[in-house]
Amino acid sequence: MAFKPKSIWRLAKIVNFHLALPNLVPNGCGFASDLRFFRKWECCSAGGAGVLAQTHGSQSTGFQENLNLLSNISKMEGMARSSDKNITRVLFCGPHFPASHNYTKEYLQNYPSIQVDVVPISDVPDVIANYHLCVVKTMRLDSNVISRANQMKLIMQFGVGLEGVDINAATRCGIKVARIPGDVTGNAASCAELTIYLMLGLLRKQNEMRMAIEQKKLGVPTGETLLGKTVFILGFGNIGVELAKRLRPFGVKIIATKRSWASHSQVSCQSSALAVKNGIIDDLVDEKGCHEDIFEFASKADVVVCCLSLNKKTAGIVNKSFLSSMKKGSLLVNIARGGLLDYEAIAYYLESGHLGGLGIDVAWTEPFDPNDPVLKFKNVLITPHVGGVTEHSYRSMAKVVGDVALQLHAGTPLTGLVFVN
Repeated sequence: MAFKPKSIWRLAKIVNFHLALPNLVPNGCGFASDLRFFRKWECCSAGGAGVLAQTHGSQSTGFQENLNLLSNISKMEGMARSSDKNITRVLFCGPHFPASHNYTKEYLQNYPSIQVDVVPISDVPDVIANYHLCVVKTMRLDSNVISRANQMKLIMQFGVGLEGVDINAATRCGIKVARIPGDVTGNAASCAELTIYLMLGLLRKQNEMRMAIEQKKLGVPTGETLLGKTVFILGFGNIGVELAKRLRPFGVKIIATKRSWASHSQVSCQSSALAVKNGIIDDLVDEKGCHEDIFEFASKADVVVCCLSLNKKTAGIVNKSFLSSMKKGSLLVNIARGGLLDYEAIAYYLESGHLGGLGIDVAWTEPFDPNDPVLKFKNVLITPHVGGVTEHSYRSMAKVVGDVALQLHAGTPLTGLVFVN
């Protein structure tokens, strides 16, 4: 019975090379016994192999043919190792946000030089040394993990949040860190749309509507409109801009704070002049303020929307002081990062009734605990971190990741990213 080298190679790739081959042939063919000598031959020179062949020739018919076959397989194994060096490996950390890696794999399916793997978060430290590009998602990459990434060229987010990456450690290791700008992929627009969904859900009392249906009631509850409300956008970045665009037709007053309005206009941050971004966006904000104005602005708003990035300065910014400055019965929506909110303060002001409603797409612990006490309140809406998870935005971001992987492989400049180091 003859076995093709290609068939043997495929099976040998799956299991240990030396253990697999003896099982690939039937008893009595002499191949398994010849393998003992091949193992010795592997450690010898070509001349040594000839001596082994002469020594063993009388013991096994066709030994030379088998030896030649094994020699070819060994060469193939070496070629495979060599070809592996020509593959650019992309690591997605963890199973969450599955559309991110699924769409990226789909985009790269015709490029065999790019390998995309999804690895459980707990296993990432053990395998990160094998990869050239890392998409972190929800994983925290500390200095210990980053120090193991000796082939890594780029760490990036499938989106914008990089608070889980030790950027200084990556810089020391010569690894670039980047995010995908949300304004060009549709990510910011998707988040803005979900924000309005949460706002309307709170104003129209979505949970109470569901209960009314279950109780076969009609005409209840009595909700509220966005019309005439004052909306405070806390952090006027890409999401804030997209949100303001979409809120205008609802007839609301928009007030917003930003650490620096230099990129929007040359007017002092204390001015109520309208915001202008890149000379294109106008008439979006009715009143502008800086970070020191957040308590004053919170006292004026019917709805507060958190659009800040998470860092050391903004962590826990929505605390008791902030919540107490909000109008009684006003609503709070968080579309940015769960760490912006002080959990104990939120629970306290929901319990007291001062906070009129909470809508969050991000939470203090993720995945969110379905038994969290906060969920007992009928004026709380939560979505599973899907603000940017739309077909449009995820296809766009998967293309960015795929293009960057191809650029890394080709050694050409990386495009479509915002580097932070």
